[in-house]
Amino acid sequence: MRNSFYFLIFCLIVSCKYSKSSNSQTATEASKIKTDTLEFEKSSELSAISTEDFRDFKVLDSKYLSKATIWSSINQQMEDFTEEDYNRLKPLILEKSITELQVSRTRNLFSYEELTKFYLYRIRKFDRENPLALNSVIAINPHVIAQSQLKDKAFLDTRSKHPIFGMPILLKDNINASHMATTAGAVALKDNFTGDAFIVKQLKSKDALILGKANLSEWAYYFCGDCPSGYSAIGGQTLNPYGRRIIDTGGSSSGSGVSVAANFCAAAIGSETAGSILSPASQNSVVGLKPTVGLVSRTGIVPISSTLDTAGPITKSVRDAGIVLDAISSFDTLDTKSVGLDKWQGYFTQPPLSALKGKRFGAPIRLLKDSLYKQAIKVLREQGAEIVEIEEEKLGLPNFIRLLNIDMKKDLPAYLSNYADSAITLRTVNDVILFNLKDSVNTMPYGQKLFEGITNDKGDDVFLARIKDTLQTNGKAYFSVPMRTFNLDGFLSINNYHAAFAAVAEYPALTVPMGYDESGVPKGLTFIAEPFQEKLLIDCAILYEEATKERVAPKDYN
Repeated sequence: MRNSFYFLIFCLIVSCKYSKSSNSQTATEASKIKTDTLEFEKSSELSAISTEDFRDFKVLDSKYLSKATIWSSINQQMEDFTEEDYNRLKPLILEKSITELQVSRTRNLFSYEELTKFYLYRIRKFDRENPLALNSVIAINPHVIAQSQLKDKAFLDTRSKHPIFGMPILLKDNINASHMATTAGAVALKDNFTGDAFIVKQLKSKDALILGKANLSEWAYYFCGDCPSGYSAIGGQTLNPYGRRIIDTGGSSSGSGVSVAANFCAAAIGSETAGSILSPASQNSVVGLKPTVGLVSRTGIVPISSTLDTAGPITKSVRDAGIVLDAISSFDTLDTKSVGLDKWQGYFTQPPLSALKGKRFGAPIRLLKDSLYKQAIKVLREQGAEIVEIEEEKLGLPNFIRLLNIDMKKDLPAYLSNYADSAITLRTVNDVILFNLKDSVNTMPYGQKLFEGITNDKGDDVFLARIKDTLQTNGKAYFSVPMRTFNLDGFLSINNYHAAFAAVAEYPALTVPMGYDESGVPKGLTFIAEPFQEKLLIDCAILYEEATKERVAPKDYN
Protein backbone atom coordinates (compact mmCIF):
# COMPACT_ATOMS: atom_id res chain seq x y z
CA MET A 1 0.00 0.00 0.00
CA ARG A 2 2.82 2.37 0.84
CA ASN A 3 4.44 1.76 -2.57
CA SER A 4 1.11 2.37 -4.30
CA PHE A 5 0.72 5.70 -2.50
CA TYR A 6 4.14 6.92 -3.57
CA PHE A 7 3.55 5.77 -7.12
CA LEU A 8 0.31 7.72 -7.26
CA ILE A 9 2.11 10.82 -6.04
CA PHE A 10 4.74 10.20 -8.72
CA CYS A 11 1.93 10.11 -11.28
CA LEU A 12 0.82 13.54 -10.17
CA ILE A 13 4.26 15.04 -10.68
CA VAL A 14 4.74 13.75 -14.19
CA SER A 15 1.20 15.01 -14.90
CA CYS A 16 0.38 12.10 -17.18
CA LYS A 17 -3.33 12.57 -16.61
CA TYR A 18 -5.88 11.15 -18.98
CA SER A 19 -8.57 13.64 -19.85
CA LYS A 20 -11.77 12.93 -18.02
CA SER A 21 -15.38 13.61 -18.84
CA SER A 22 -18.55 12.46 -17.14
CA ASN A 23 -17.73 8.89 -18.21
CA SER A 24 -14.09 9.30 -17.25
CA GLN A 25 -11.64 6.96 -15.61
CA THR A 26 -13.08 5.33 -12.51
CA ALA A 27 -11.44 4.39 -9.27
CA THR A 28 -11.64 0.76 -10.39
CA GLU A 29 -9.64 1.55 -13.51
CA ALA A 30 -7.12 3.50 -11.48
CA SER A 31 -6.58 0.46 -9.30
CA LYS A 32 -5.14 -1.42 -12.29
CA ILE A 33 -1.80 0.33 -11.74
CA LYS A 34 0.95 -2.20 -11.20
CA THR A 35 3.83 -0.76 -9.27
CA ASP A 36 6.25 -3.57 -10.11
CA THR A 37 6.45 -2.67 -13.82
CA LEU A 38 5.57 0.16 -16.17
CA GLU A 39 3.40 -2.09 -18.34
CA PHE A 40 0.06 -0.38 -17.77
CA GLU A 41 -3.30 -0.61 -19.39
CA LYS A 42 -4.13 2.54 -21.36
CA SER A 43 -6.91 3.43 -18.91
CA SER A 44 -4.52 3.55 -15.98
CA GLU A 45 -1.34 4.86 -17.57
CA LEU A 46 0.26 7.00 -14.87
CA SER A 47 -3.23 7.63 -13.59
CA ALA A 48 -4.47 10.82 -12.02
CA ILE A 49 -4.41 11.15 -8.25
CA SER A 50 -7.99 12.23 -8.12
CA THR A 51 -10.91 10.42 -9.72
CA GLU A 52 -13.26 13.38 -9.19
CA ASP A 53 -15.14 14.51 -12.26
CA PHE A 54 -13.38 17.55 -13.70
CA ARG A 55 -16.56 19.57 -13.25
CA ASP A 56 -16.41 19.09 -9.48
CA PHE A 57 -13.87 21.77 -8.63
CA LYS A 58 -13.68 23.10 -5.09
CA VAL A 59 -12.63 26.49 -6.45
CA LEU A 60 -13.15 27.96 -9.90
CA ASP A 61 -12.42 31.68 -9.77
CA SER A 62 -9.57 33.26 -7.86
CA LYS A 63 -10.34 34.80 -4.48
CA TYR A 64 -7.25 37.01 -4.78
CA LEU A 65 -7.48 38.23 -8.34
CA SER A 66 -10.23 39.87 -10.36
CA LYS A 67 -10.54 41.02 -13.93
CA ALA A 68 -10.66 44.60 -12.65
CA THR A 69 -7.36 44.31 -10.80
CA ILE A 70 -5.59 42.68 -13.75
CA TRP A 71 -6.67 45.43 -16.15
CA SER A 72 -6.61 48.49 -13.92
CA SER A 73 -3.31 49.75 -15.32
CA ILE A 74 -4.04 48.75 -18.92
CA ASN A 75 -7.62 49.77 -19.69
CA GLN A 76 -6.82 53.42 -20.28
CA GLN A 77 -3.99 52.44 -22.64
CA MET A 78 -6.47 50.31 -24.63
CA GLU A 79 -9.11 53.02 -25.15
CA ASP A 80 -8.09 53.64 -28.75
CA PHE A 81 -8.36 49.94 -29.71
CA THR A 82 -11.90 49.07 -30.73
CA GLU A 83 -13.93 46.02 -31.65
CA GLU A 84 -13.60 47.18 -35.24
CA ASP A 85 -9.79 47.13 -34.91
CA TYR A 86 -10.00 43.67 -33.37
CA ASN A 87 -12.13 42.26 -36.19
CA ARG A 88 -9.94 43.88 -38.85
CA LEU A 89 -6.82 42.26 -37.40
CA LYS A 90 -8.33 38.87 -36.58
CA PRO A 91 -7.66 37.21 -39.99
CA LEU A 92 -4.10 38.53 -39.91
CA ILE A 93 -3.24 37.32 -36.40
CA LEU A 94 -5.49 34.49 -35.27
CA GLU A 95 -3.73 31.10 -35.56
CA LYS A 96 -0.76 32.68 -37.34
CA SER A 97 2.81 31.55 -36.70
CA ILE A 98 5.58 33.90 -35.65
CA THR A 99 6.96 33.83 -39.19
CA GLU A 100 3.55 34.72 -40.65
CA LEU A 101 3.14 37.54 -38.14
CA GLN A 102 6.54 38.95 -39.07
CA VAL A 103 5.67 38.82 -42.77
CA SER A 104 2.48 40.80 -42.11
CA ARG A 105 4.41 43.30 -40.01
CA THR A 106 6.98 43.71 -42.81
CA ARG A 107 4.10 44.46 -45.18
CA ASN A 108 2.82 47.07 -42.69
CA LEU A 109 -0.50 45.26 -42.33
CA PHE A 110 -0.28 46.01 -38.62
CA SER A 111 2.21 47.42 -36.14
CA TYR A 112 3.73 45.67 -33.12
CA GLU A 113 1.58 47.96 -30.99
CA GLU A 114 -1.56 46.72 -32.76
CA LEU A 115 -0.39 43.12 -32.44
CA THR A 116 0.10 43.58 -28.73
CA LYS A 117 -3.25 45.29 -28.27
CA PHE A 118 -4.96 42.52 -30.25
CA TYR A 119 -3.73 39.90 -27.80
CA LEU A 120 -4.58 42.08 -24.82
CA TYR A 121 -8.07 42.63 -26.21
CA ARG A 122 -8.60 38.88 -26.61
CA ILE A 123 -7.38 38.13 -23.10
CA ARG A 124 -9.68 40.78 -21.63
CA LYS A 125 -12.57 39.57 -23.82
CA PHE A 126 -12.33 35.85 -23.09
CA ASP A 127 -10.13 34.96 -20.16
CA ARG A 128 -12.04 35.84 -16.97
CA GLU A 129 -15.53 36.45 -15.59
CA ASN A 130 -17.57 35.38 -18.61
CA PRO A 131 -19.20 32.12 -19.83
CA LEU A 132 -16.07 31.21 -21.84
CA ALA A 133 -13.57 32.12 -19.11
CA LEU A 134 -10.32 30.12 -19.08
CA ASN A 135 -8.44 31.75 -16.17
CA SER A 136 -5.18 31.28 -18.04
CA VAL A 137 -3.58 34.71 -17.53
CA ILE A 138 -2.56 35.90 -14.08
CA ALA A 139 -0.95 39.32 -14.79
CA ILE A 140 -0.34 41.83 -17.59
CA ASN A 141 2.90 43.74 -18.02
CA PRO A 142 1.78 47.37 -17.45
CA HIS A 143 4.52 48.66 -19.77
CA VAL A 144 4.06 46.29 -22.69
CA ILE A 145 2.15 48.74 -24.89
CA ALA A 146 4.82 51.43 -24.49
CA GLN A 147 7.48 48.79 -25.17
CA SER A 148 5.67 47.70 -28.34
CA GLN A 149 5.73 51.29 -29.55
CA LEU A 150 9.51 51.30 -29.13
CA LYS A 151 9.74 48.13 -31.25
CA ASP A 152 7.82 49.90 -33.99
CA LYS A 153 10.27 52.80 -33.88
CA ALA A 154 13.20 50.38 -34.08
CA PHE A 155 11.64 48.28 -36.84
CA LEU A 156 13.20 50.21 -39.73
CA ASP A 157 16.69 49.71 -38.30
CA THR A 158 18.57 47.84 -41.04
CA ARG A 159 20.46 45.59 -38.65
CA SER A 160 19.37 41.95 -38.69
CA LYS A 161 16.70 41.08 -36.16
CA HIS A 162 15.90 37.85 -34.40
CA PRO A 163 12.57 36.34 -35.57
CA ILE A 164 11.16 36.89 -32.08
CA PHE A 165 11.53 40.69 -32.43
CA GLY A 166 8.33 42.40 -31.29
CA MET A 167 6.51 39.16 -30.50
CA PRO A 168 4.31 39.27 -27.34
CA ILE A 169 5.25 36.36 -25.05
CA LEU A 170 3.50 35.10 -21.91
CA LEU A 171 5.59 33.64 -19.06
CA LYS A 172 4.57 30.93 -16.66
CA ASP A 173 4.18 32.66 -13.31
CA ASN A 174 7.11 30.92 -11.67
CA ILE A 175 9.49 32.94 -13.88
CA ASN A 176 10.75 36.24 -12.48
CA ALA A 177 9.92 39.30 -14.56
CA SER A 178 10.02 42.96 -13.64
CA HIS A 179 6.84 44.99 -13.03
CA MET A 180 4.81 41.86 -12.17
CA ALA A 181 4.75 39.64 -9.11
CA THR A 182 6.14 36.14 -9.48
CA THR A 183 3.75 34.08 -7.37
CA ALA A 184 4.10 30.44 -8.48
CA GLY A 185 0.32 30.64 -7.95
CA ALA A 186 0.78 30.83 -4.17
CA VAL A 187 -0.66 33.41 -1.81
CA ALA A 188 2.63 33.33 0.11
CA LEU A 189 4.33 34.95 -2.92
CA LYS A 190 1.57 37.35 -4.02
CA ASP A 191 3.87 40.34 -3.37
CA ASN A 192 7.01 38.79 -4.83
CA PHE A 193 8.17 41.60 -7.14
CA THR A 194 11.57 40.82 -8.62
CA GLY A 195 13.98 41.61 -11.39
CA ASP A 196 14.11 39.58 -14.60
CA ALA A 197 15.08 35.92 -14.68
CA PHE A 198 18.02 35.09 -16.96
CA ILE A 199 15.75 33.75 -19.73
CA VAL A 200 13.63 36.91 -19.57
CA LYS A 201 16.78 38.94 -20.10
CA GLN A 202 17.52 36.68 -23.06
CA LEU A 203 14.09 37.29 -24.55
CA LYS A 204 14.46 41.04 -24.10
CA SER A 205 17.95 40.98 -25.61
CA LYS A 206 16.34 39.52 -28.75
CA ASP A 207 13.64 42.24 -28.57
CA ALA A 208 10.70 40.03 -27.60
CA LEU A 209 7.85 41.67 -25.68
CA ILE A 210 6.88 40.28 -22.27
CA LEU A 211 3.08 40.41 -22.46
CA GLY A 212 2.32 39.07 -18.99
CA LYS A 213 2.17 36.00 -16.76
CA ALA A 214 0.27 32.75 -17.25
CA ASN A 215 -1.49 30.78 -14.52
CA LEU A 216 -0.06 27.42 -13.44
CA SER A 217 -0.68 24.48 -11.18
CA GLU A 218 0.39 25.98 -7.84
CA TRP A 219 4.09 25.56 -6.98
CA ALA A 220 4.42 23.84 -10.39
CA TYR A 221 2.13 21.03 -9.19
CA TYR A 222 4.39 19.99 -6.33
CA PHE A 223 2.18 21.21 -3.53
CA CYS A 224 -1.26 19.78 -2.86
CA GLY A 225 -1.28 16.18 -4.07
CA ASP A 226 -5.06 16.01 -4.51
CA CYS A 227 -5.82 19.06 -6.64
CA PRO A 228 -6.76 19.28 -10.30
CA SER A 229 -4.28 20.40 -12.94
CA GLY A 230 -4.26 24.14 -13.50
CA TYR A 231 -5.40 25.23 -10.04
CA SER A 232 -3.63 27.92 -8.07
CA ALA A 233 -4.89 30.01 -5.18
CA ILE A 234 -3.80 33.21 -6.94
CA GLY A 235 -4.96 32.39 -10.47
CA GLY A 236 -7.96 30.16 -9.83
CA GLN A 237 -8.78 27.13 -11.95
CA THR A 238 -7.42 27.18 -15.50
CA LEU A 239 -9.82 25.53 -17.96
CA ASN A 240 -9.25 23.83 -21.30
CA PRO A 241 -10.69 25.69 -24.33
CA TYR A 242 -11.46 22.36 -26.03
CA GLY A 243 -13.79 21.42 -23.19
CA ARG A 244 -14.19 23.77 -20.23
CA ARG A 245 -14.67 21.81 -17.00
CA ILE A 246 -14.60 18.56 -19.02
CA ILE A 247 -11.11 18.11 -20.48
CA ASP A 248 -8.06 18.36 -18.25
CA THR A 249 -5.70 21.27 -18.93
CA GLY A 250 -2.60 19.23 -18.11
CA GLY A 251 -0.05 20.68 -15.75
CA SER A 252 1.84 22.37 -14.44
CA SER A 253 2.31 24.91 -17.27
CA SER A 254 -1.46 24.94 -17.66
CA GLY A 255 -1.94 28.64 -18.33
CA SER A 256 0.90 28.64 -20.85
CA GLY A 257 -0.68 25.80 -22.83
CA VAL A 258 -4.20 27.21 -22.66
CA SER A 259 -3.16 30.77 -23.57
CA VAL A 260 -1.33 29.59 -26.69
CA ALA A 261 -4.26 27.37 -27.72
CA ALA A 262 -6.67 30.30 -27.28
CA ASN A 263 -4.44 32.71 -29.26
CA PHE A 264 -3.73 35.00 -26.32
CA CYS A 265 -0.05 35.45 -27.29
CA ALA A 266 2.46 34.73 -30.03
CA ALA A 267 4.09 32.09 -27.78
CA ALA A 268 4.51 31.21 -24.13
CA ILE A 269 7.21 29.91 -21.84
CA GLY A 270 6.55 26.96 -19.56
CA SER A 271 8.73 24.96 -17.23
CA GLU A 272 9.08 21.23 -16.74
CA THR A 273 10.38 18.92 -14.08
CA ALA A 274 8.80 15.76 -15.50
CA GLY A 275 5.95 16.42 -17.90
CA SER A 276 4.87 19.96 -17.11
CA ILE A 277 5.45 21.31 -20.63
CA LEU A 278 4.57 18.16 -22.56
CA SER A 279 1.33 17.58 -20.64
CA PRO A 280 -0.43 20.94 -21.12
CA ALA A 281 0.90 21.30 -24.67
CA SER A 282 -0.57 17.96 -25.76
CA GLN A 283 -3.81 18.47 -23.77
CA ASN A 284 -4.37 21.81 -25.51
CA SER A 285 -3.35 20.82 -29.05
CA VAL A 286 -0.21 22.94 -29.22
CA VAL A 287 3.53 22.28 -29.46
CA GLY A 288 5.65 21.88 -26.36
CA LEU A 289 9.42 21.51 -26.23
CA LYS A 290 11.23 20.33 -23.11
CA PRO A 291 14.93 21.04 -23.77
CA THR A 292 17.95 19.14 -22.52
CA VAL A 293 18.62 20.27 -18.95
CA GLY A 294 21.32 22.95 -19.12
CA LEU A 295 20.44 24.37 -22.52
CA VAL A 296 18.13 26.96 -20.94
CA SER A 297 18.91 28.82 -17.71
CA ARG A 298 16.87 28.23 -14.54
CA THR A 299 18.22 31.27 -12.67
CA GLY A 300 15.34 33.34 -11.29
CA ILE A 301 12.74 30.60 -11.72
CA VAL A 302 10.89 29.24 -8.67
CA PRO A 303 12.26 25.69 -8.46
CA ILE A 304 11.23 22.16 -7.68
CA SER A 305 14.44 20.36 -8.56
CA SER A 306 17.80 21.75 -9.65
CA THR A 307 18.46 18.24 -10.97
CA LEU A 308 15.54 18.09 -13.40
CA ASP A 309 13.98 21.54 -13.89
CA THR A 310 14.12 23.35 -17.22
CA ALA A 311 12.14 26.06 -18.97
CA GLY A 312 10.96 25.68 -22.56
CA PRO A 313 8.63 26.95 -25.31
CA ILE A 314 4.92 26.30 -25.81
CA THR A 315 3.81 27.44 -29.26
CA LYS A 316 1.29 26.90 -32.06
CA SER A 317 3.87 25.47 -34.46
CA VAL A 318 7.10 23.51 -34.29
CA ARG A 319 9.08 26.21 -36.08
CA ASP A 320 7.86 28.72 -33.51
CA ALA A 321 9.19 26.45 -30.77
CA GLY A 322 12.57 26.52 -32.50
CA ILE A 323 12.47 30.31 -32.70
CA VAL A 324 11.70 30.65 -28.99
CA LEU A 325 14.28 28.04 -27.98
CA ASP A 326 16.87 29.88 -30.03
CA ALA A 327 16.02 33.11 -28.23
CA ILE A 328 16.23 31.72 -24.68
CA SER A 329 19.22 29.37 -25.02
CA SER A 330 22.46 30.76 -23.62
CA PHE A 331 25.19 30.03 -21.10
CA ASP A 332 24.45 31.22 -17.57
CA THR A 333 27.34 31.37 -15.11
CA LEU A 334 24.92 31.17 -12.15
CA ASP A 335 23.31 27.91 -13.29
CA THR A 336 25.49 24.93 -12.39
CA LYS A 337 24.02 22.83 -15.22
CA SER A 338 24.33 25.48 -17.90
CA VAL A 339 26.16 24.41 -21.06
CA GLY A 340 28.23 26.44 -23.50
CA LEU A 341 27.08 27.69 -26.87
CA ASP A 342 28.95 24.87 -28.58
CA LYS A 343 25.65 23.03 -28.08
CA TRP A 344 23.72 25.71 -30.00
CA GLN A 345 22.39 24.52 -33.35
CA GLY A 346 20.32 27.34 -34.87
CA TYR A 347 16.92 25.89 -34.08
CA PHE A 348 14.58 27.68 -36.48
CA THR A 349 16.13 26.97 -39.89
CA GLN A 350 13.94 25.11 -42.37
CA PRO A 351 14.79 21.39 -42.46
CA PRO A 352 15.48 19.68 -45.77
CA LEU A 353 12.54 17.73 -47.17
CA SER A 354 14.62 14.60 -46.70
CA ALA A 355 15.08 15.16 -42.95
CA LEU A 356 12.91 12.16 -42.04
CA LYS A 357 14.29 9.80 -44.68
CA GLY A 358 16.21 6.97 -43.10
CA LYS A 359 15.60 8.22 -39.55
CA ARG A 360 14.86 5.31 -37.26
CA PHE A 361 12.37 5.70 -34.42
CA GLY A 362 11.32 3.24 -31.76
CA ALA A 363 7.56 2.83 -31.28
CA PRO A 364 6.46 1.02 -28.09
CA ILE A 365 4.18 -1.85 -29.09
CA ARG A 366 1.64 -1.14 -26.35
CA LEU A 367 1.00 2.36 -27.76
CA LEU A 368 0.00 0.97 -31.15
CA LYS A 369 -3.45 0.29 -29.70
CA ASP A 370 -4.03 4.03 -29.96
CA SER A 371 -5.54 4.82 -33.38
CA LEU A 372 -4.11 8.36 -33.54
CA TYR A 373 -0.64 7.05 -32.75
CA LYS A 374 -0.96 4.35 -35.43
CA GLN A 375 -1.94 6.99 -37.98
CA ALA A 376 1.02 9.18 -36.95
CA ILE A 377 3.35 6.21 -37.45
CA LYS A 378 1.85 5.67 -40.91
CA VAL A 379 2.53 9.32 -41.85
CA LEU A 380 6.12 9.14 -40.63
CA ARG A 381 6.70 6.01 -42.72
CA GLU A 382 5.26 7.78 -45.76
CA GLN A 383 7.77 10.59 -45.12
CA GLY A 384 10.63 8.09 -45.25
CA ALA A 385 11.15 7.34 -41.55
CA GLU A 386 11.85 3.78 -40.45
CA ILE A 387 9.70 2.70 -37.51
CA VAL A 388 10.85 -0.14 -35.28
CA GLU A 389 8.23 -1.64 -32.98
CA ILE A 390 9.84 -2.25 -29.60
CA GLU A 391 9.10 -3.75 -26.24
CA GLU A 392 9.98 -1.27 -23.49
CA GLU A 393 12.65 -1.94 -20.92
CA LYS A 394 11.14 -3.10 -17.63
CA LEU A 395 12.77 -0.47 -15.46
CA GLY A 396 11.33 1.60 -12.63
CA LEU A 397 12.18 4.97 -11.15
CA PRO A 398 12.74 4.25 -7.45
CA ASN A 399 12.71 7.18 -5.02
CA PHE A 400 11.69 9.67 -7.71
CA ILE A 401 9.53 11.55 -5.21
CA ARG A 402 12.34 11.61 -2.69
CA LEU A 403 14.63 13.22 -5.26
CA LEU A 404 12.10 16.01 -5.63
CA ASN A 405 11.63 16.28 -1.86
CA ILE A 406 15.31 16.63 -1.09
CA ASP A 407 16.00 18.96 -4.00
CA MET A 408 13.11 21.30 -3.22
CA LYS A 409 13.98 21.38 0.48
CA LYS A 410 17.26 23.10 -0.47
CA ASP A 411 16.41 24.71 -3.82
CA LEU A 412 13.36 26.70 -2.71
CA PRO A 413 15.23 28.40 0.18
CA ALA A 414 18.02 29.27 -2.28
CA TYR A 415 15.49 30.96 -4.58
CA LEU A 416 13.79 32.79 -1.71
CA SER A 417 17.12 34.07 -0.38
CA ASN A 418 18.67 35.05 -3.73
CA TYR A 419 15.90 35.91 -6.18
CA ALA A 420 12.71 36.77 -4.28
CA ASP A 421 11.56 40.24 -3.22
CA SER A 422 13.30 41.33 -0.02
CA ALA A 423 9.86 41.81 1.54
CA ILE A 424 9.27 38.04 1.34
CA THR A 425 10.42 36.79 4.75
CA LEU A 426 9.52 33.13 4.23
CA ARG A 427 12.64 31.04 3.78
CA THR A 428 11.69 27.35 3.88
CA VAL A 429 9.01 24.93 2.76
CA ASN A 430 7.90 24.69 6.38
CA ASP A 431 7.52 28.48 6.53
CA VAL A 432 5.09 28.26 3.60
CA ILE A 433 3.17 25.45 5.27
CA LEU A 434 2.72 27.50 8.44
CA PHE A 435 1.75 30.58 6.42
CA ASN A 436 -0.98 28.62 4.65
CA LEU A 437 -2.41 27.25 7.90
CA LYS A 438 -3.41 30.78 8.94
CA ASP A 439 -6.12 30.83 6.23
CA SER A 440 -6.27 27.29 4.95
CA VAL A 441 -9.69 27.58 3.27
CA ASN A 442 -8.35 30.18 0.84
CA THR A 443 -4.65 29.35 0.60
CA MET A 444 -4.87 25.55 0.38
CA PRO A 445 -8.41 24.25 -0.30
CA TYR A 446 -6.97 20.95 -1.57
CA GLY A 447 -4.44 20.64 1.25
CA GLN A 448 -0.66 20.72 1.02
CA LYS A 449 0.22 17.05 1.20
CA LEU A 450 3.30 17.20 -1.00
CA PHE A 451 4.81 20.12 0.90
CA GLU A 452 4.26 18.18 4.12
CA GLY A 453 6.03 15.24 2.52
CA ILE A 454 9.03 17.44 1.78
CA THR A 455 9.41 18.52 5.40
CA ASN A 456 9.01 14.93 6.62
CA ASP A 457 11.69 13.56 4.28
CA LYS A 458 14.96 13.08 6.21
CA GLY A 459 17.10 12.14 3.21
CA ASP A 460 20.61 13.63 3.19
CA ASP A 461 23.06 14.56 0.43
CA VAL A 462 24.60 11.08 0.37
CA PHE A 463 21.18 9.51 -0.14
CA LEU A 464 20.34 12.13 -2.79
CA ALA A 465 23.49 11.29 -4.75
CA ARG A 466 22.54 7.61 -4.74
CA ILE A 467 19.01 8.39 -5.90
CA LYS A 468 20.27 10.58 -8.74
CA ASP A 469 22.70 7.91 -9.91
CA THR A 470 20.05 5.18 -9.95
CA LEU A 471 17.41 7.30 -11.63
CA GLN A 472 19.74 8.60 -14.32
CA THR A 473 21.09 5.10 -14.98
CA ASN A 474 17.57 3.66 -15.32
CA GLY A 475 16.31 6.58 -17.35
CA LYS A 476 19.15 6.42 -19.86
CA ALA A 477 18.94 2.63 -20.09
CA TYR A 478 15.20 2.83 -20.77
CA PHE A 479 15.97 4.65 -24.02
CA SER A 480 19.56 3.70 -24.80
CA VAL A 481 19.11 -0.07 -24.73
CA PRO A 482 16.56 -0.14 -27.58
CA MET A 483 18.31 2.76 -29.31
CA ARG A 484 21.62 0.88 -29.41
CA THR A 485 20.01 -2.48 -30.16
CA PHE A 486 18.03 -1.18 -33.12
CA ASN A 487 20.27 1.75 -34.11
CA LEU A 488 17.50 4.28 -33.39
CA ASP A 489 17.66 8.04 -33.80
CA GLY A 490 14.77 8.62 -31.43
CA PHE A 491 11.74 7.36 -29.60
CA LEU A 492 8.05 8.06 -30.27
CA SER A 493 5.56 8.51 -27.46
CA ILE A 494 2.13 10.03 -26.78
CA ASN A 495 1.60 13.24 -24.78
CA ASN A 496 3.89 12.97 -21.75
CA TYR A 497 3.62 9.22 -21.17
CA HIS A 498 7.41 8.90 -21.03
CA ALA A 499 8.18 12.30 -19.52
CA ALA A 500 9.58 10.94 -16.26
CA PHE A 501 12.10 8.71 -18.02
CA ALA A 502 13.11 11.57 -20.34
CA ALA A 503 13.47 13.81 -17.27
CA VAL A 504 15.85 11.61 -15.31
CA ALA A 505 17.80 10.72 -18.47
CA GLU A 506 17.95 14.47 -19.24
CA TYR A 507 16.74 13.79 -22.78
CA PRO A 508 14.87 16.49 -24.75
CA ALA A 509 11.30 15.87 -25.85
CA LEU A 510 8.94 17.63 -28.25
CA THR A 511 5.20 17.07 -28.58
CA VAL A 512 3.19 18.12 -31.64
CA PRO A 513 -0.59 17.80 -32.21
CA MET A 514 -1.59 14.47 -33.76
CA GLY A 515 -5.37 14.84 -33.62
CA TYR A 516 -8.35 14.40 -31.31
CA ASP A 517 -9.87 11.25 -29.90
CA GLU A 518 -13.52 10.23 -30.24
CA SER A 519 -14.43 12.55 -27.34
CA GLY A 520 -12.63 15.52 -28.87
CA VAL A 521 -9.69 15.35 -26.48
CA PRO A 522 -6.42 16.59 -28.06
CA LYS A 523 -3.40 14.29 -28.19
CA GLY A 524 0.19 14.87 -29.13
CA LEU A 525 2.86 12.79 -30.85
CA THR A 526 5.99 13.13 -28.74
CA PHE A 527 9.51 12.82 -30.16
CA ILE A 528 12.32 11.98 -27.70
CA ALA A 529 16.04 11.90 -28.51
CA GLU A 530 19.44 11.94 -26.85
CA PRO A 531 20.76 15.09 -25.12
CA PHE A 532 21.25 18.18 -27.29
CA GLN A 533 19.41 16.65 -30.22
CA GLU A 534 16.78 19.41 -30.22
CA LYS A 535 17.47 20.25 -33.86
CA LEU A 536 16.77 16.64 -34.87
CA LEU A 537 13.48 16.71 -32.96
CA ILE A 538 12.47 20.05 -34.45
CA ASP A 539 13.33 19.08 -38.04
CA CYS A 540 11.47 15.78 -37.87
CA ALA A 541 8.47 17.28 -36.08
CA ILE A 542 8.22 20.14 -38.62
CA LEU A 543 7.92 17.66 -41.48
CA TYR A 544 5.36 15.59 -39.57
CA GLU A 545 3.40 18.75 -38.72
CA GLU A 546 3.44 19.97 -42.33
CA ALA A 547 2.30 16.56 -43.58
CA THR A 548 -0.62 16.32 -41.15
CA LYS A 549 -1.73 19.82 -40.07
CA GLU A 550 -3.72 18.26 -37.27
CA ARG A 551 -4.10 21.31 -35.02
CA VAL A 552 -7.59 22.82 -35.09
CA ALA A 553 -8.28 25.98 -33.08
CA PRO A 554 -10.84 25.67 -30.25
CA LYS A 555 -14.12 26.60 -31.95
CA ASP A 556 -15.59 28.85 -29.25
CA TYR A 557 -12.57 31.17 -29.30
CA ASN A 558 -12.49 32.19 -32.96
